[in-house]
Amino acid sequence: MNDFPNLNKISHLIVTFFGLGLLPIAPGTWGSIAALILFCMFVYVQLSYFLFFLIFLGLTVVAIFACNQATRGLSEKDHKTIVIDEVAGAWMAFLFLPLLGVYDFASVRWEKESFIAAIILIVFFRFFDILKPHPISYVDKKFKSGFGVVLDDLIAGVFAGLTLLGGNFFIKFF
Repeated sequence: MNDFPNLNKISHLIVTFFGLGLLPIAPGTWGSIAALILFCMFVYVQLSYFLFFLIFLGLTVVAIFACNQATRGLSEKDHKTIVIDEVAGAWMAFLFLPLLGVYDFASVRWEKESFIAAIILIVFFRFFDILKPHPISYVDKKFKSGFGVVLDDLIAGVFAGLTLLGGNFFIKFF
């Protein structure tokens, strides 16, 4: 299948996050930055945590199905142009923000610390997504499906959130 990605196919358009994955340098990082920008827009319109969580779940389900559909016939299931998994993984990390006490999704105020925490979460997420410590590497190698493509990034998002939570517990950043 040489025509991957073919943006005329809706599944390819979704997995490349509307073509963002086609950027030549570090497409996964661009996908994570897009996740941050989109998250900031949601903050601007003051989405509740529950609504953000529902959107996150919807995005994750769509990402799994789109990855399954788009990678049918591909030998490399986690193609470098697929960045919808980075968006889902970054949003998983953002779910940890209320636990840090910097943003609770209910307040109208988006503090400077909230933005800094979101950027740190993106950096940690990319670190774990690129490094792939165990069990991320295990999932990446064992699950060769749309579910596996997305799951390793969701775990990297959890690692990012827990790392910032743990770091903040010992050294009060926020």
